[in-house]
Amino acid sequence: MQLDKIDLNLLRYLDSLLREQNVTHAANQLGITQPAMSNGLRRLRDLFHDPLLVRTSDGMMPTALAIQLQPRVQSILQSVDEVLHLGQSFEAESSSRVFRIMASDYAEATLIPPLMKKLQEEAPNVILDVMNPSDVSFHDVEKGKVDLVINRFDALPQSFHQKSVWVDHFSCLVPADSEMAKNFTLEAYLASPHVWVSKTGFGVGVGIQPEEVQKLGWVDSTLADLGFKRNIRLFTRNYNVAMRATEQLGLISTLPSLATRLMKDNNSVVVLPPPFDIPPVELKMLWSPLLQHDPGHIWIRSTIAGCARTIAENNNL
Repeated sequence: MQLDKIDLNLLRYLDSLLREQNVTHAANQLGITQPAMSNGLRRLRDLFHDPLLVRTSDGMMPTALAIQLQPRVQSILQSVDEVLHLGQSFEAESSSRVFRIMASDYAEATLIPPLMKKLQEEAPNVILDVMNPSDVSFHDVEKGKVDLVINRFDALPQSFHQKSVWVDHFSCLVPADSEMAKNFTLEAYLASPHVWVSKTGFGVGVGIQPEEVQKLGWVDSTLADLGFKRNIRLFTRNYNVAMRATEQLGLISTLPSLATRLMKDNNSVVVLPPPFDIPPVELKMLWSPLLQHDPGHIWIRSTIAGCARTIAENNNL
């Protein structure tokens, strides 16, 4: 095999084909026609003397050689991308790039408004497309279809790059006219009805089983270690719903402190420290290694980090 006979685009085709395992989807990802991708697959098979993808009852599956090639092809393309981006810069003030960010509504409510204000000042034509965790799959992030994922995570894929956004502690949102607001003890906390809220990671969530305490997250795991259990009456994945449940239904919300501060001007509720110690929660952003060296992506990551740093300093995080 001679280097001067290889079209570099074929490696892009191969990378996309092995990710999608579908000719049509791979063509759509690269913005080419399905016949062009089929022709590329034929040329790749001739080049490697291997079928690479074989049709089965479960769809197109990679051959043993294709599985060996995939990480090497990705490494080659990443190296080429780094070379091509050397010396390039991202002109934020004139760019109209769309950055797609998956964020929990906790991150969206606390981080995105200050970030958007900063972008209006420094990059007025840049657009943010903020997506819900249920909108995004692991593969969307891996393929670089989503620029960043900002959320709390129980487990992190080792292949992704990551950066801490901030570390937040928990606070409790309590009805202002309740007896608890005057004497917020652990006994009062346990005797009261609660609203549970969380959405970690990404992808479509599953239903909650209240008896599976260890799967309910930081607050309930900590209580379980103390031998206690909350009286949870409402489960939600939306922080705004949880806060309104305190305001309108009298349910206690135990939330990251930055979320509760969104209600600081609401006289119907008060923010109090939890009557027991809860480990802090870390908000992180993740991105695909395919985007690591992209100048625009470097800029948006740096901008988010700077904005988050200011938020953390202003709130004594």
